[in-house]
Amino acid sequence: MHAMSPTEIFLLAILIIFTLPWLVWRVGRTDYWAPLVVVQIIGGILLGPGVVGAIFPDYYAFVFAPATMGALNGIAWWSVMLFVWVAGLELDIGEAWRRRGETGITAGLALGVPLLAGSAAALLMLRYPGWRGPLGAEWQVVLGIGMACAVTALPILVLFMEKLDILRAPFGQRVLRYASLDDIAIWGVLALILLDWERVGRQVGFLIGFAVATWAIRRLLRALGENDRWYVGLIWLALCGFAADWAGLHFMVGAFLAGAVLDAHWFGEARMDRFRQTILLAVMPVYFLSTGLKTQWGVGGASVFAVAALLLAASVGGKLAGIHLAGRILKWPKGDARAIGWLLQTKALIMIIFVNILLDKQIITHETFTALLLMAVASTMMTIPVVAPMLKRDASLRRRGS
Repeated sequence: MHAMSPTEIFLLAILIIFTLPWLVWRVGRTDYWAPLVVVQIIGGILLGPGVVGAIFPDYYAFVFAPATMGALNGIAWWSVMLFVWVAGLELDIGEAWRRRGETGITAGLALGVPLLAGSAAALLMLRYPGWRGPLGAEWQVVLGIGMACAVTALPILVLFMEKLDILRAPFGQRVLRYASLDDIAIWGVLALILLDWERVGRQVGFLIGFAVATWAIRRLLRALGENDRWYVGLIWLALCGFAADWAGLHFMVGAFLAGAVLDAHWFGEARMDRFRQTILLAVMPVYFLSTGLKTQWGVGGASVFAVAALLLAASVGGKLAGIHLAGRILKWPKGDARAIGWLLQTKALIMIIFVNILLDKQIITHETFTALLLMAVASTMMTIPVVAPMLKRDASLRRRGS
């Protein structure tokens, strides 16, 4: 019998990654309540070692061997960097600065209130055994769970806003401003939780170097044609991703910053749209599924689902309360706070990465990870079914940029 080569096994994994979620999404017509990206994430979790891998260990060991996972991870890292870079390009930093008061208040409350609610839920969890990891101090567990409840996943938010046709609208850019600040904040909190003081010095060095390099790259790109701007932009992306990861800020933060400091009109709107669509079609499915494939979870009975429900209430309720308070302070039109609050519920990928690190560092247990994972998927699946009817009822909502 012919033994499969590493290349054949890799292509078999790619075949599974692209085929199974698409069939479930298309045949099951799940698009309204579970877009393809959500199906891909859930598919990765189910195909991973905790579910199908536990039932069919030989299948998992053969198809998703370490060599295959190494190749998939490389594609996944680069694909999400490209995607987040484009998201950064599309953020109007000038507008964010002009509206810094509104952006700061909204982003602060959107992060702070669910963080407090999630931290309160964590304190309740810690009254019972089984939720704190062997190396986790109580404050680390509380802050980690609180931040997991507060975070918004920028890549998923961009996908959803594009699906709702509001990404380029004033309302979409407004939401992107709020989410981007919170998305960056999670990595600072992670650095605090991990207490890597050596990397705090690196982070200061990165920020200083980044400021100088930004001045240089902007001058260079102004002098180049569009084709050269794209190529040099990708070099800049790789450099920022490497430097940010070296500093402990995570390569996705570097990717976002690499795009955020550049002007979108340098790259051409139509060409940027085509580029984003190509990334989504050709490589992002690998990221969505490989993220799920890396998760490991041991279900600890009904208590895990009860805790997941508690965390979901803290996350959703806290986010809506924070945004509602911002709307009251800033005197937003009726309906703005509710729509923004639900759009910022997208968690999935960023939160999964965040809690995977907490699990690897043994700050939380597998049961805590499972509850957080269930919460993230549920909150993400709520977004489109709630927001789509609101946009349909109020056609002027998408035009409201402040």
